[in-house]
Amino acid sequence: MSKKRAREADGASADKMVEDSGDSSDEDFDMVNVDFEWFNFNEKIDFHGTKSLIRQLFDVDASLFDVSALADLILSQASIGSTVKTDGEESDPFAFVTALNVQEHREKKPMAQLVSYLSEKAQGIESLASIPPLLASGQHVGLVLSERLINVPSEIAPPLYTMLIEEIQDAVDDKEPYEFTHYLIVSKTYHEIESTLNEERKKKKGKQDGHALHHFHPEDEVLQKHAVAHGSYPFTKIDDAVADSKRAFQEMGVMPQGSMILIEASKFADAIKAVGEYLSPPS
Repeated sequence: MSKKRAREADGASADKMVEDSGDSSDEDFDMVNVDFEWFNFNEKIDFHGTKSLIRQLFDVDASLFDVSALADLILSQASIGSTVKTDGEESDPFAFVTALNVQEHREKKPMAQLVSYLSEKAQGIESLASIPPLLASGQHVGLVLSERLINVPSEIAPPLYTMLIEEIQDAVDDKEPYEFTHYLIVSKTYHEIESTLNEERKKKKGKQDGHALHHFHPEDEVLQKHAVAHGSYPFTKIDDAVADSKRAFQEMGVMPQGSMILIEASKFADAIKAVGEYLSPPS
């Protein structure tokens, strides 16, 4: 896939990926072709869509942050990261990715809130114990935020991350502050819990093991194999969530958690290459 666009964003072009949702040989389903287009962030268009995706990423804990200020911070670096859309640049994004320099933005309210939140969450989890001192060290850590609507295919992840790497390298070449030592990816996992709305079915089938950990983003399973630290943490305001409203397969509820994946910068490109191999569409 060619590069999304020159870093001097002019809005003139975008990469595309066509997604087929069915097999034309199957008469029971209609074929739907969707053109996914990649765009630079546009502060005049993308504020509300980016804000909505941030809320989805942080789930019930989104209320702990100034989400509007975080969206503004993301949009302020238009040439680092991408939005993915299906109806032209003027439409709302279906997905996004960005990388924020923790040290560069440390004094800004949304970054200060995020650093405090992530440090607090990581402190109590052994597998994430190396993250708080790193965030406090003054090193240039790239905070990667990425989210997409639930029905957007995971195959968009490899080009999203590949273009992010290219854009960061362009920024480094231009002497901009994106020469990171590590990338800290914030994401989500979940485990299934028994639904309280299906008491009779539960009695018939008996108890099921709902403690298996699942990834909302399949690429995270690959990324964590290249990580120096990774783990999940409970949301602070999880009691505000109604798991039954997110039931999977009408039998199990979904209990979401936050997650962090810390990757050394020198290993990030290889990790993204592995994601591409894992999520490549079947030929």
